[in-house]
Amino acid sequence: MSIDPGVDIGHVHLKVSDIDRALAFYVGVLGFEEQARMGDQAAFVSAGGYHHHIGLNTWESKGGSPPPPGTTGLFHFAIRFPTRPALARALQGVLDAGIRVGASDHGVSEAIYLSDPDGNGIELYWDRPEEEWPRTADGKQVAMYSRPLDLDGLLAELDS
Repeated sequence: MSIDPGVDIGHVHLKVSDIDRALAFYVGVLGFEEQARMGDQAAFVSAGGYHHHIGLNTWESKGGSPPPPGTTGLFHFAIRFPTRPALARALQGVLDAGIRVGASDHGVSEAIYLSDPDGNGIELYWDRPEEEWPRTADGKQVAMYSRPLDLDGLLAELDS
């Protein structure tokens, strides 16, 4: 059995310690739109008016702290941008907010790594066209790698 190739990840729910602080990041920095809110317990944000891509809640975490290193849980979730210029705009917004980032070129994609105010890992990325993906010599598998991403080159997309 194999999974249907049309399957994708629909949304993610994150435990946060403070709804207003989380919204300041997801709406104010990343640019998502608030779609619904349940007081200081939950908020739902999306791109383009979808009901929600990200759910934020304090049901089990109000006033809490991030999990300590060495524990299991979410490593990061990824937000895919449709184009390289769209990723560049997101990167500029993150940098303007003074948020530290990491970055990698994976051959199949270019990725920016950061954390939200609650320590949840986030990957902002765009996929290169599939015909450009690196492949093994026999062509059967993707040959991903992790190389430094030229952030200045990515930001140059804003000038074109």
